[in-house]
Amino acid sequence: MLNNSVILVVDDHKDTLFALESALAPLGYPLVSASNGDDALRVILRGNVGLILLDVRMPGVSGLDVVRYVRRLEQTRAIPIVLLTGFDVSREISAAAFRLGVADVALKPIDPLTLRTKARYLFETYGQLRSLQRENEDLRAQLKSGIITSTSLNDGARDEA
Repeated sequence: MLNNSVILVVDDHKDTLFALESALAPLGYPLVSASNGDDALRVILRGNVGLILLDVRMPGVSGLDVVRYVRRLEQTRAIPIVLLTGFDVSREISAAAFRLGVADVALKPIDPLTLRTKARYLFETYGQLRSLQRENEDLRAQLKSGIITSTSLNDGARDEA
């Protein structure tokens, strides 16, 4: 799991937010909620978001608008997003969502076990990805500064083979 990372739950209906948070609580991951797209973007831009569960239809900034913005920024581009909707998912919405790289589109009310399973997998996988990215950045910095050399990296790779 990512250090200090949170699951962001976004829905404009308080009862739905409560239901989603209650379903996710047994996972023990830190949760942050937002009731609109603007607040969601503020949380996302502060960093440390490891998963976004996002209502598609909200007044003002919609869920798809949030996804479009998040996908444009390098630091947020890879955050997994599950779009949630209480309406049938139209082909247009689902096509747009998947083109933008969302992990899933789910109908509300979503089964709590299904939600927890998806959330655990996506949150932990993203945490592992970020950990590998940090390790890669550290190795590049060490290589650049001469702390390690490409020869020592190749020797280590041969030792493992």
